[in-house]
Parts: sequence; C-alpha cells; structure tokens
Amino acid sequence: MNFVAIDFETANRQRHSACSLALTVVKDSQVVDEYYTLIRPETFFDWRNIQIHGIREQDVADAPRFPEVWEEIRHHFQPHSLIAAHNLPFDRGVLLGTLDYYGIEKPHFQTICTVQSSRRLLKELPNHKLNTVSEYLDIPLNRHHHALDDSRACAGILLHLEEKFGTHPLKPLVKYC
Repeated sequence: MNFVAIDFETANRQRHSACSLALTVVKDSQVVDEYYTLIRPETFFDWRNIQIHGIREQDVADAPRFPEVWEEIRHHFQPHSLIAAHNLPFDRGVLLGTLDYYGIEKPHFQTICTVQSSRRLLKELPNHKLNTVSEYLDIPLNRHHHALDDSRACAGILLHLEEKFGTHPLKPLVKYC
C-alpha cells in the first residue's frame, strides 16, 4: 500500500490557521520518509489550541508561511496519491482552507480516514480517537497532538488495518478530493 499520512495543528478554529504540519510517507507498506515543519499562520493563536498542542506564536516567528511549505510538499498531492488522516474532515479542511486563503490552486487526490476505517473494522473499541486506537493496536503515540507523532500513528493504524484485513474492505472508504 502506498499513501501519505497527514496531520495539521492549528493556531485557532479558522481553517487557514495551520501552525504545524507533518507527513509520513508509506511506499509498499513501509514508512520511507517523514516531513515536519512549524508554519507561521497569518492569524492569532487561541489559548485553547495552545493548551492542546503547546505551540505558541513565538515558536513559529521564524517558521515559513504556508505557500513556502506547499512548494516542498505539493508533489505528494496528485490525482493518483492516497492521503490518509485520522479525522480526515479536519485535516482536509485545514489543507483546503489554507490553500484557499492563499489563493493556491487546490489539487485533486484520493483520501482515506483512519477514524472511519477503524470504526468499520475495529468495532469493539469504545471510541476511535487517535490515542485509543493507537493504544489498542500497540502503536507508539508519545506526544499526542504533535503533528509528526500523530501522522506516524495514523500511518501505523492504516498499515495495521491493511495487514489484518487486507485492502479489500478499505477500498470503499477511499474518496476523491
């Protein structure tokens, strides 16, 4: 299986407020690359978000703005690419909202949500939060709400589901964006 697991953290509730981003790249069911960066959003930091991820405005003072980050990662977002996220509507919304904010053309790609996948295939769990699913599958999640650790956990979940159930039950969950 080939895919890229993505995770954003945001400065506030605005969809264009990405303040960190991570990608975990999987080729032939093996993690082959990772990418992490802080991002300097052009908006304020809400104390609620800071409590969740610990990123403050001063932490991103020298970080690149999203258009610079996009130039580094855009090659991962092609029509044949599969992008995975745990709670895909959030991460897809941040990506598309940030692209829209900067007037950057939105790419087309395939998506799969590991919340939806785990709900379908791991029905015995009390909930399907990232930390719950990771713990159940014995996937390390040392710093929950750190984008890189979260993207690694997302990749681990999808790889575990592929290993245990095969790709057949996952294919109907792939959507086009």
